[in-house]
Amino acid sequence: MEQQASDFVVATQAALAQLSALAVQYSFSILGAIILLIIGWVASGLLSRWARQGMGRIHGIDATLAQFFSNIIRYAVLVIVIVMVLGQFGVQTASILAALGAIGLAIGLALQGTLQNIAAGIMLLVLRPFRVGEYIDTGSVNGTVQEIGLFATELKTYDGLYRLAPNSLLWNVPVTNYSRLSTRMHDFKVGIAYEDDIDKALGILLDLANREERILKDPPPSAFVMELGDNAVVLALRYWANSSVWWMTSRDMTKRTKEAFDAAGISIPFPQVTYHAAEKDEKTDGRPPLNLV
Repeated sequence: MEQQASDFVVATQAALAQLSALAVQYSFSILGAIILLIIGWVASGLLSRWARQGMGRIHGIDATLAQFFSNIIRYAVLVIVIVMVLGQFGVQTASILAALGAIGLAIGLALQGTLQNIAAGIMLLVLRPFRVGEYIDTGSVNGTVQEIGLFATELKTYDGLYRLAPNSLLWNVPVTNYSRLSTRMHDFKVGIAYEDDIDKALGILLDLANREERILKDPPPSAFVMELGDNAVVLALRYWANSSVWWMTSRDMTKRTKEAFDAAGISIPFPQVTYHAAEKDEKTDGRPPLNLV
């Protein structure tokens, strides 16, 4: 009995010694992990803030893009810190990194369309083919840009409708921006009858353009014969105007041209067809002859 009691005491003392050693070892590991977490949390916030402020000073970097990249930097630092904390407790970090890579690949495949929109959104925010307030047309999507996000772009159509377009639809197609350049050319075409005076009509068009204040004088407007159509001689008035007033200027010029041509006696013909009736054949009583084989 005394021998068993002595063995029990020795085993207990050995177990307590091991527990003490483990407690000391893991206490340092826990303390180190807490310190790493605190330092990592503070460092991630500082790096994120510095990155956002630095990109904000760069001309052409959108605030949304700066916020996106700053968040990526913060989360990347936090992931590194967590891996280091797990390494403090003897966890194999190589397997964790491999697992994170596999998870990232699976998420990327599952969210392929979403990631494509994010990539397109980043390119739109960096290259800026259009900005907020500009009117664009891609053939399938058109409207005034209201907001450019990482996933989609908000637009307002000319008739006051809200439209949300995925960024991938705006990046992979040609985009026509009607508001980017300050001036814009217009070829105003109008047809006159073949019997009308061409020089007189051209003079009226140039006079209207020179008296219109919204039409730029440099380059000067020009009028010329564009084509000889089936029903009319097509004249063209080419002028430049500021993009902000281009639409209303073109509409007003259409109205004033019609009024000026009416006052000058110049007609604007409409498509018409002339029929020539053949003379009546007495032998066939006006009916076409029969071809008998």
